Amino acid sequence: MFSFTFLLLLVPHVLLSSRHVAVISPQDPVLRIGSSLTATCTLSPELGLHSSSLYWTLNGLRLSSSSYRVLSPDTVSVTLSNLDGSQQQSGDNLVCHGADGHVLAGSCLYVGMPPEKPVNLSCWSRNTKDLSCRWTPGGRGETHIRTTYTLKYKLRWYGTERECEDDVTGKQRYSCHIPRNLALFTPYEIWVEAANQLGSATSDITTLDILDVVTTDPPANVQVNRVGHLEDQLTVRWASPPELKDVLFQAKYQIRYRLEDSTEWKVVDDVGNQTSCRLAGLQPGTVYFVQVRCNPVGIYGSRKAGIWSDWSHPAAASTPGSERLQSGSCDPKPSEQNSTLRRELKQFFGWVRKHASGCSGMSIKLYDQWRVWLQKTHRTRNQILQDDNS
Repeated sequence: MFSFTFLLLLVPHVLLSSRHVAVISPQDPVLRIGSSLTATCTLSPELGLHSSSLYWTLNGLRLSSSSYRVLSPDTVSVTLSNLDGSQQQSGDNLVCHGADGHVLAGSCLYVGMPPEKPVNLSCWSRNTKDLSCRWTPGGRGETHIRTTYTLKYKLRWYGTERECEDDVTGKQRYSCHIPRNLALFTPYEIWVEAANQLGSATSDITTLDILDVVTTDPPANVQVNRVGHLEDQLTVRWASPPELKDVLFQAKYQIRYRLEDSTEWKVVDDVGNQTSCRLAGLQPGTVYFVQVRCNPVGIYGSRKAGIWSDWSHPAAASTPGSERLQSGSCDPKPSEQNSTLRRELKQFFGWVRKHASGCSGMSIKLYDQWRVWLQKTHRTRNQILQDDNS
């Protein structure tokens, strides 16, 4: 008996809560920035309220009563002019309240702009096995309302239109990855479509062959070592990208290096297709960080330059310290004639060192011979001075 009575008491509340106590019109409108809107809040007669007692809020802020207009005992309107873009893509909250603050009805306002034509579409293929593309939204980019971007592609002369199905959000929504099922030796047409509730726009079509936009993983096993006791040189060695070992191409490499306590990189461009390089003109007793990257040129005979890979993980090594400084010895004062000769030699070999900063073999060999001879001379001279002092 008790349960039956409880249900009878509960049913009226359920029925009351299932009915709309008020309705806002229009419901969830989509508007352009700068537009005006007049919305109405219509009360259910059963509430026994008068519309003059109601008030409006937008995103939690109470709107001025000067924008209200009582249309009837159960209907009140509010007018919003020169609307700004929505503060959130889920919409701005326009709410009608009773005098006691209770929420009677609500509506979401979507205020924004139609998308502009996407620009700067670029694509690359990692090791010929996939295709990644990115682009930039047109204009200022921000539409203030939910906007979808779809990358579409098809074979240029035949085949059906396809969509990239990579599901990305945030800033990554301006990129897409096609992981498989791509044809080689034939061009693709690729474009981006942007759309929201206010309109749509399509980018220019980009035509490309997968083989013309190949990049690789960074070179592997980068090693940096000293060159004997030479104080200003290091040797860099690395392995070709293993993913392209069975692909016909001509690799091109680039090296960059920096001091341990510096953020400024120096780039060596003239490495060619070698997998080793001698760095010269370095500071003695100094730690250097070195990175290498690869550009696969002429994949399967492609006439276009490839795309540089990312830089490899940094490898580090230090040049030998100066023995003369470590021993604490110094040369006896030279004669004026020897001083002039030493200054001229210093200037000459400074020029050699400057022009041997890349990987040119002839200058390096000449510089190596001179450095070895000079170090032997210093060691011999220091040994004679130590014998004389003893």
